[in-house]
Amino acid sequence: MTPRLKTFIQRSCSRVNEALEAALDAVCRTAPSDNTLLAAMRYSLLAGGKRFRPCLAYAAALATQAQVDAPVNDCNETTDKIACALELIHTYSLIHDDLPAMDDDTLRRGQATCHIAFDEATAILAGDALQSLAFEQLASIDTLPPTQVVQLISILAKAIGPAGMVLGQAIDLNATGKVLQHEQLQTMHRRKTGDLIVASVVMGARSAACDDHNILAALTTYGEHLGLAFQIQDDLLDAESDTDTLGKTSGSDQRLHKPTYTSVLGIAGARQALNEAHQNSLAAIADLGAGADLLRDFADHTINRKF
Repeated sequence: MTPRLKTFIQRSCSRVNEALEAALDAVCRTAPSDNTLLAAMRYSLLAGGKRFRPCLAYAAALATQAQVDAPVNDCNETTDKIACALELIHTYSLIHDDLPAMDDDTLRRGQATCHIAFDEATAILAGDALQSLAFEQLASIDTLPPTQVVQLISILAKAIGPAGMVLGQAIDLNATGKVLQHEQLQTMHRRKTGDLIVASVVMGARSAACDDHNILAALTTYGEHLGLAFQIQDDLLDAESDTDTLGKTSGSDQRLHKPTYTSVLGIAGARQALNEAHQNSLAAIADLGAGADLLRDFADHTINRKF
């Protein structure tokens, strides 16, 4: 990780964490203080994590303003709301992914999964609540025209809905114990992982009032390939890393007999696919100039991360 990206991620994480705390505090003001549901939401949401998607949103916002060297503080309140919504959605998806009916995992972000720390019913409701709170964040944006706010809500809804993330999760469940072709595996992960990453980049750009079709198309293509690279690296880490490093149970895909890039292509083939996705992501934003250097740093970091 470059020093520039490290500093940027630290500042972005601090900023989105403040927004997440504020969102939870607003809920607390209208709910009982001993609310188990709120405790479960807070437990999963503030447990750490890479905050990858919010950081991408901030980077895309700065890229469209050609402000790669600007501090994240130059992003606006709209980007904060979007970053907050993205992390709320991501955490909801993790809670539900870990449930006994899904991946049945017991460790997430270095601590017991939500249904282990609380109970299965509370975990389901905590995920539901985080999802709805995400859309509340977007609906509360008052710095953009209402039509643009609706566009943001639509982008996120489509990214995580029956043609997006949830579809990918359904394909994943149905594929357990089966052999998938490379194209089928790619489709599954583009929906399950890639669509929310694409939304993060595009929504970040729109928060900075970017409406240039060519730039948004380039960012969409970048996000598609970045999401693919992210998932392939996840598969490699699951196969090669250890539980302490990952903060979640290593080898869980193999235990559940899930098709992955390593099981379909082998380690060497998965690494080749990773490098191709990485190069394609960089090629997509080659014409965006120095303002997109943070996005390039993210692409480089994605293929080299260890957790």
